[in-house]
Amino acid sequence: MLLGPVLVLLLLGGAGPASAHAALASTDPADGTVLRRAPAHVTLTFSESVGLRDDSFRVLDPGGHRVHTGEAGRAGGRADTARVALPGELGEGTYTVAWRVVSADSHPVSGAFTFSVGRPSQATAPVDTGPTEDPLTAGLHKTARYLSYLAVALLVGTAAFVALCRPPDPAPLRRTLVAAWWTLLAATVALLALRAPYEAGTGPSAALDPAALGDTLTTRPGVLLLVRLGLLVPAALYLVHAARTARADRRGGRRTALTGAVGVVLAVGLALTWAAAEHASAGTQVPVAMTSSVLHLLATAVWLGGLAALLTTLRSARPAPDATTVARFSRTAFTAVTVLVVTGVYQSWRGLGSWQALTGTAYGRLLLAKVILVAVLLAAAAVSRRWTAALVTEPAAVREPARLPERVPQPAVGPPPEAPRPEAPRPTHPSRAGTGTGTGSVLRRGLYRSVLVEAVVAAVVLGVTTVLTATPPGRSAEEAARAAVPAGGVLPASVTTIPFEIGDSGSGTVQITLDPGRTGDNAVQAVVFGPDGSLAAVPELRLSFTLPDKQVGPIEADLRDRGGYWSANTVTLPLPGTWTMKATVRVSEIDQVSETRRIPVER
Repeated sequence: MLLGPVLVLLLLGGAGPASAHAALASTDPADGTVLRRAPAHVTLTFSESVGLRDDSFRVLDPGGHRVHTGEAGRAGGRADTARVALPGELGEGTYTVAWRVVSADSHPVSGAFTFSVGRPSQATAPVDTGPTEDPLTAGLHKTARYLSYLAVALLVGTAAFVALCRPPDPAPLRRTLVAAWWTLLAATVALLALRAPYEAGTGPSAALDPAALGDTLTTRPGVLLLVRLGLLVPAALYLVHAARTARADRRGGRRTALTGAVGVVLAVGLALTWAAAEHASAGTQVPVAMTSSVLHLLATAVWLGGLAALLTTLRSARPAPDATTVARFSRTAFTAVTVLVVTGVYQSWRGLGSWQALTGTAYGRLLLAKVILVAVLLAAAAVSRRWTAALVTEPAAVREPARLPERVPQPAVGPPPEAPRPEAPRPTHPSRAGTGTGTGSVLRRGLYRSVLVEAVVAAVVLGVTTVLTATPPGRSAEEAARAAVPAGGVLPASVTTIPFEIGDSGSGTVQITLDPGRTGDNAVQAVVFGPDGSLAAVPELRLSFTLPDKQVGPIEADLRDRGGYWSANTVTLPLPGTWTMKATVRVSEIDQVSETRRIPVER
């Protein structure tokens, strides 16, 4: 029922704010650029602020050897840039720049590009640009993240179930609370140890390096993990106190509002350690996004963790939970689902951005899978609510055990009749309640099965959520595609090399860069190379574009000689399709040659 409205609201993200997971917006020098002289710096600009590492840059010469560079820093003090100084004695040839930074949402991003000094290398040696991601480290990190999500859901959800639903016997839930606390502790320690190799893209053995661990503790993700560990200590003390309060409450005591307030503060504190390290912590509307993320995580815990607590209570509690407990959880779960839908729509709007991103990006496809799973979960929850309603409206005579008939006085004649012996009650698990004939047993058995289905689907939803939080949002992917032209060059969104020959004058090539290689205004840069691969000066270079399928063109590019290369600030390609690009090179007053290439132009 909620699937349609959720998908409709996702469309509203088309004009929303930027989101997390930094994407590379530009490089200076631009990828593939041929420069007359070596640049003094290499500068990267990102869509979001990024964190720098000691090895954020690796510059490799044409032979694949590492070039000694300065320490990575910022350009103009801007947090969304990364810059490294180059030595002044760079020789001729093609250089490779491998980079690796950490997004503001704590996920590492990396890549590589090339530029040439003088002329491109004729034969470039294989270049090792460094690690991108170690599969074992990535697998362990994802497992620890999933276990941390699962543990906090069980911890917060079970505690909320005990406080809000007041089961008649909370004793079976103590084991769940203890297991969740220890699992969250172990997962957090594992995340802290794996942080350094995860950022560096190295094997898990690097977690044993004390220096790397020390560096981790100075970063924002490391500090947040330390805060989470610190919060687990008062959380344990609170659980012990809450257990004693629950026992006192069963003996007729009263719970204090202070106990509940402390529990809420601890839960919000734990949730903040996730929100401050994920997608909500970067981009615009950060305060709203952080609040939404905290509420989303807490609502998830109350619902999914509460499901596990209800399942345990239905299966293990003595006596069986009464209808009042089940009804309280039903109302609590409905409130949690409402919060989940509202915050989930906002987060999807912030991260997705458009209908195209829903199916055209990994983030969108994962989000679509999550929405479908949540719809299945809501359908199972609706079945559980029907069982709950039937249990609540069940006649009291069915819910309460039958009382023994009162003894009727007998006349004092003859031997007294033998008093009937009541049969000892037999405890029955709700999971085996169907063996009885009472209506209450049947209803509890149906409720148990529907809650079990909810819990299984919820575990899958939690797994998809874990992957989703580590996936670049669809809006970030679109921002990278729409990256602006950097100062001093253009991004090689479309690079085409056209060879040409003119009789005895020899052969050469023209390298044409069209940025961004999409419909609309494009910048053009063209470089002519002679037979020996060096830059060549020619009297004239003309460039035109034709779209034969739509009978559009030719559209002439107004190329100007810039002293070593040719460029045009703007050439407008109005339609997507496969365009024919024609280059005409004049090498003398009477000699010229024209060559064509077909290039794709996307919307």
